[in-house]
Amino acid sequence: MTSPESLISKNKNLRNLILKNWENLDDSQKSILTKIWNVLTYKWQLQILLNLPFLIYWLLDKNFESIHSFNQNILNKLNLPDWIISFLGFTN
Repeated sequence: MTSPESLISKNKNLRNLILKNWENLDDSQKSILTKIWNVLTYKWQLQILLNLPFLIYWLLDKNFESIHSFNQNILNKLNLPDWIISFLGFTN
């Protein structure tokens, strides 16, 4: 059975191993890995940026009741069949 102390020491050993391997790399290898890391983090930032409007709408939806009435008004004006409304998650 592992104790918390052994888990901490395993984490430190892993970190030390990664740092030691990083220090053993050439400058060209370091630059390539740094560029790859920058591309990955850029894509994560881009994904967060693209999802931001949906996150804002979700927060507004959770905090303000007027958003629900606005959604119901839109659905009533669209005159959609009941089965489509149930797929969208709105029930009468």
